[in-house]
Amino acid sequence: MTIRVTIWNEGRHEQTDAPVRAIYPDRIDGAIAAGLANRDFKIERATLDDPEQGLPTELLDRTDVLLWWGHVAHDEVADAAIDRVQQRILAGMGLVVLHSGHHSKMFRRMMGTNCNLAWRELPEGDLERVWVTNPGHPIADGLPPFFEIPQSEMYGEPFDIPAADEIIMISWFKGGEVFRSGLTFQRGLGRIFYFSPGHETFPIYHDPMVHKVIGNGIEWAMRPHGGARKLDNWHREEPIHR
Repeated sequence: MTIRVTIWNEGRHEQTDAPVRAIYPDRIDGAIAAGLANRDFKIERATLDDPEQGLPTELLDRTDVLLWWGHVAHDEVADAAIDRVQQRILAGMGLVVLHSGHHSKMFRRMMGTNCNLAWRELPEGDLERVWVTNPGHPIADGLPPFFEIPQSEMYGEPFDIPAADEIIMISWFKGGEVFRSGLTFQRGLGRIFYFSPGHETFPIYHDPMVHKVIGNGIEWAMRPHGGARKLDNWHREEPIHR
């Protein structure tokens, strides 16, 4: 079954930062879409500068899984847009949140915490070794015991989130830090996958292994019996008699 995927990217670094444009000439969402081209996905792309901030009701209504990337413009996303996305997740739309999306209004809303973490950014990047701690999980399908990202931004513990339903991956950095880098959550009928490797000034979203994880995450986040349903269908005017 074809999965309808919307890749949402705030799209600001690509407009203002020449080094980012050089790495991602078709924007970050374009690099991710290209890496998922071999999957049975119908992909649409949206940005913060699109009408209704790229999150109109009609787009969300035809989205099975929403991919979210943001960094410098979290506060510009309107609360009304977050409300729309939240209701779709609760009704069964999947959500995949990448890297600095941990501080997005969207992820914080779904987690109910500040989602703060430790971080370090070096000009040359950090070596990140991603260990697969739950190899039997669908998101880990086809992955080796670990893979390495030669240039990455260090994200480290503590990570201010509720306990995840499942920890799929843990990252180790050359400074000795560790981080829960692949996590799943259930909210209402919706599945959420958070995957931390990714950065605008490193070519992480051109990495085939990263594409594989994101693709697996999208497939997992898709509800087994299809996309979101209308929560209005649950409302009953009459009591249930037994």
